[in-house]
Amino acid sequence: MSLTMETRVGKKYAIYLPKAVAKAVGIKEGDRVMLRVTGESIILEIIRDPIELALTGKKFATVKPEEIEAISLEEQAKQAKNSA
Repeated sequence: MSLTMETRVGKKYAIYLPKAVAKAVGIKEGDRVMLRVTGESIILEIIRDPIELALTGKKFATVKPEEIEAISLEEQAKQAKNSA
């Protein structure tokens, strides 16, 4: 997606994002951002909250409860062996 808009720098160097830009990247009030300066360009990147990302982000793997139980049993056996 490509979106180009012009905005002004306000008092105390504040830059307000146009609503269309904020909606296009899914940014909302209170989100954290990273600013990077490259030459004469400013790059703004959204820092996603890890918990929100885990709950709402795209899923790329699946784990079955049986797999979790098997790993848990293996780890418990290792811990019991090491403490003996």
